[in-house]
Amino acid sequence: MRPLGTLRAGDEGVIAGEIETARRGFGRRRSLVVVVGDGTGRIALRFFHFSESQRRGLCQGRRISCFGEVREGGGGLEMVHPEYRLLQPGEAARLDAALTPVYPAAAGLAQSLLRRLAARALALLDGDARLDEALPESLRARLALCTLREALLELHQPSPRGDAPAPDAVHHAARRRLAFEELLAHQLSLRLLRHRIDEHQAPRLDAPGRVRARFLEHLAFSPTGAQQRVSDEILRDLTRERPMHRLLQGDVGSGKTLVAALAALQAVESGCQVALVAPTEVLGEQHLTRFRAWLGPLGLECGWLSGRLPAAERRAVLDRAASGALPMLVGTHALFQDEISFARLGLVIVDEQHRFGVHQRLALREKGAREGLRPHQLTMTATPIPRTLAMSACADLDTSVIDELPPGRRPVETAVVPHTRREDLVRRVHRACREGRQAYWVCTLIDESETLRAQNAAETAARLARAMPDLRVGLVHGRMKRAERDRIMDAFRAGGVQLLVATTVIEVGVDVPNASLMIIENAERLGLSQLHQLRGRVGRGRHRSVCMMLYAVPLSKNARERLNVLRETTDGFTVSERDLELRGPGELLGTRQTGLRRMRVADLLRDRELLPAVRCAGAQIFSEHPECVPVLLHRWIDGALDYGQV
Repeated sequence: MRPLGTLRAGDEGVIAGEIETARRGFGRRRSLVVVVGDGTGRIALRFFHFSESQRRGLCQGRRISCFGEVREGGGGLEMVHPEYRLLQPGEAARLDAALTPVYPAAAGLAQSLLRRLAARALALLDGDARLDEALPESLRARLALCTLREALLELHQPSPRGDAPAPDAVHHAARRRLAFEELLAHQLSLRLLRHRIDEHQAPRLDAPGRVRARFLEHLAFSPTGAQQRVSDEILRDLTRERPMHRLLQGDVGSGKTLVAALAALQAVESGCQVALVAPTEVLGEQHLTRFRAWLGPLGLECGWLSGRLPAAERRAVLDRAASGALPMLVGTHALFQDEISFARLGLVIVDEQHRFGVHQRLALREKGAREGLRPHQLTMTATPIPRTLAMSACADLDTSVIDELPPGRRPVETAVVPHTRREDLVRRVHRACREGRQAYWVCTLIDESETLRAQNAAETAARLARAMPDLRVGLVHGRMKRAERDRIMDAFRAGGVQLLVATTVIEVGVDVPNASLMIIENAERLGLSQLHQLRGRVGRGRHRSVCMMLYAVPLSKNARERLNVLRETTDGFTVSERDLELRGPGELLGTRQTGLRRMRVADLLRDRELLPAVRCAGAQIFSEHPECVPVLLHRWIDGALDYGQV
């Protein structure tokens, strides 16, 4: 409680006194000015929005208690729209027994109403079974966690003697308790999902491996040690009777597709079919080309399915998949459709798994349900998931990491260049292409936009063709017809097109060893992981490779940090850790997959130190206290019952 005589402009605090005058002010804005005194000084309370009943209540002689920020007014110190409470006759001004909560504002909901509702809810805590303690006493004691009731009371009605639990107060006991429990609930939901998967049986893909051996004999290179280690882990899973549910992580160009091919051949030799789903047509077509080149010499057919496939071709593919005549099918989201069925689906491969939701990924698994069996599932990502996120968001997956690049992969030099030097880059690209190398020029838009300062691909391709008439310039984007896009990409691979102007459709899957120069327009508009993926399109051949990131000035602080990260490192795991810090977990993992944006209290980045304890607690509760699992899921996880239907 602050005496009025001690207040200075800029102070914030609680005051009390007697209303000396109350009058309407008619300056530039209509207002109600209430002068309050306490014997040590005076202050004016100014209200621009007030009702007639409010004006009548603020009358001379009433005592009032207020909270607000002091500022310098025209006639002295004043508070504008302070929070206040009129005191009853004889009631002494005093501080409340607890600090006053300030809730997030919402249209039509005043702080006073929110506080009354919260207070009524808190009054119902005692005896409400829905708020019974869900954590075992031994666990709470070991981790020094307060009870749920203590946490809620301390957060909504904190003692004035302690520190207020600010939203970012990582170590505040009450917030720590709620964050821990929420993270634990998410951990348990994924453990439950994995447990339900493990209750099913899968076909044992235990063929002797002769087809794999023939494939490796004709391969132009030998798998790296990391590829062999990861492939052995997957093979052990495939020969078991419970469904594999494994995440394969590897940096750009580490050779994940080869590992997937070895797994696919094991499944096919065991008499099962394989489905590979990719998030885009361009990536799907890249997989199709590679798998046909690998499987064709072995006498194995690889089919293709996408939303653009002509009806007759589509029907033929569906019939061959349903009859079992097609050993492998590559496709996009079209593979999720109900009309698609398989005779004996033994392995599902999902590429770029963070672009699909949990239920989307599991939908393909259900297509393979036959005679009580479920197919194995291998999910892949070239966006390495930081350990911080993997501990919480991938509890339903076993994880394999390819931590070695194939021989011949050279680090890509990265430079960050202002757009004013575009002409210098044009000359550099021209010189490189004249010397026999190839280059990418990536734009973020296909067509012109009046609202975004980005170079569009079509205009850029035309301008570059005019500037370098002796080179063949190709254009690729997602809206092109497949035949036209294939023609340009084939020409680029063969060396007939020296410069490929493209949108981010070439982000993943494109492999042209002779391409050694990458230009990315408006790099400040893209995320770290996407930029790292684009950079990975070069550095695949014998030439020294360079990635030039063009940016428009001025750069924001966040954009400058992103570009500096890429200039400093080419390691995908380092990039993903920094991406997590800069963007948070939602975008990095895909909100449909994990529901991380629904978290109410916890923050995976801020609360990362809790994750090891959360993981251990999840294992303990799942095995020793299963009765706690439904309580925690019901309390924290939206749609928790969906997990019971998986």
